[in-house]
This record gives sequence, structure tokens and C-alpha cells, in this order.
Amino acid sequence: MPELSILQPVVALAAWTMIMWLWMYATRIPAMQAAKVDPDKLVNDPDTTLDRALPAAVQWKAHNYNHLHEAPTVFYAVALVLFLSGEGDGRPAILASAYVALRILHSLVQVTVNKVLVRFAIFALSSAVLMALIALAARAVFLGGSA
Repeated sequence: MPELSILQPVVALAAWTMIMWLWMYATRIPAMQAAKVDPDKLVNDPDTTLDRALPAAVQWKAHNYNHLHEAPTVFYAVALVLFLSGEGDGRPAILASAYVALRILHSLVQVTVNKVLVRFAIFALSSAVLMALIALAARAVFLGGSA
């Protein structure tokens, strides 16, 4: 059986995504009630958006939740390739854990202080880690080499 260590960060990021989902709705629903936003009117009026109707700090959680469905989808696929190829332990598992830690840090920055340059630096670093994982997966799949 292949080593399961690469799957631990996968499950951790999936769990974090659901934590962000809960945080988003725990702040968004009360904010919508306070702003008297009618969801039915909202979907039928292209000029009205929650970004205009709600405080920015409330929307930061929603934006981050959306971001967790962008680059991390590549991470999920690459982690599964590494797992299925039997190359998911050691360095790939460490890199996967680093990627998840950076994405969680990115989330925390975005939903609290939302400093764009700090977020970008964390995002760029997480992207570099993801590129390293992709390189290891490519090596495993195309060269049959050990990661």
C-alpha cells in the first residue's frame, strides 16, 4: 500500500476550506441581515453585489473561500498523482504540508488584516512550493524516478 503521508495535507486543506466556509457564513448572514439585503432581489439585480452591500471585512472571508477553490485544486490533483505513483512520502509530503501551512497563513492574513503585499508574498511562496510538487509529480510520472 502506498504511503499515506501525502494525503494528510490534502485532508487538512479540505478541512480548512470548510472552516473558511463556516467562518464566511457566520459573518455574512448577520451582515446581510443588518444591511437588510434581500437575497432574491440580489440575484435579479446585476448592479447589486454583496461586495457593494456588505462591509469589506465580511467579504474578505468569501473572497478567501473562493481562493481556496483556485490554485489548491492543482495541489489536490498533484498530491493524488504523487500518492498513486507511490511517491507521496518524504520530500513530497513535507512540501505538501508546507503548501497547506502557507495557504492557511494566506487565509488568516486575508480574512483579518488583508494586507495585499503580505498576501501576495505568501501566495507566491505557496506557488513556488506547488511548482516543486508538480516537478516531483512529473518526475514520478514521466521518468518513473523517486521523488
